[in-house]
Amino acid sequence: ASAAIKRYVGLGNALNATALNAIGTRYVCLLNATELEAIDPPSLKLASLDPSACSQETKNILYEKAKTAFSDQHRFPAYYELILPYLGGAPAADLKALSQDNVNMNVSTFVTLRRDSLMSLTPPEVQGLLGLNLPELAQWQYRPPVRQWIQVQKQSELDKLHIGLTGGTQEGYINIITPRFPAPSSAPLGTVAMAFHLLPALLLSFLTVSILS
Repeated sequence: ASAAIKRYVGLGNALNATALNAIGTRYVCLLNATELEAIDPPSLKLASLDPSACSQETKNILYEKAKTAFSDQHRFPAYYELILPYLGGAPAADLKALSQDNVNMNVSTFVTLRRDSLMSLTPPEVQGLLGLNLPELAQWQYRPPVRQWIQVQKQSELDKLHIGLTGGTQEGYINIITPRFPAPSSAPLGTVAMAFHLLPALLLSFLTVSILS
């Protein structure tokens, strides 16, 4: 299949909607970066692809193509359904914007998002993305990647979701401040030299007293 695709492209044929549908979800992961970049974004409007099993690079490229293809639908409710198969390549900024659109994302979709994008989301943004499906997140709280996401959130922010998520960072830690000592250059060189000369003797005396006591 990979050889056939390369031969097709090598003969100067375009990866249009007809070609993409022929390749389909079964073989879309075989396309390399050069072939993916050659896809004309509008072709995705007429193609039915699901790159969820592909490499992250493939997901990233196809997401940007799909974003361009469906840009004219961005302000309509249908946009989410159109872009949904490609969300595995969405950057954090786009997910944050999507969290304002009441999309009610399924948790099964949420856990397949790009890892760095998911980890950048705040609890309120996750709530905005999942909407009515938020309570289902509790069923994933001990499984990756939700567990890793929980561990970098403040527990007080997780509590505001009211779904019983635990394992976030606790607040109220005491910061230990290391005292600053005067720089050696601030004392006369003779005094510094004398201090270093007497240090072994002073330590020996301290240890002897400690042992005898």
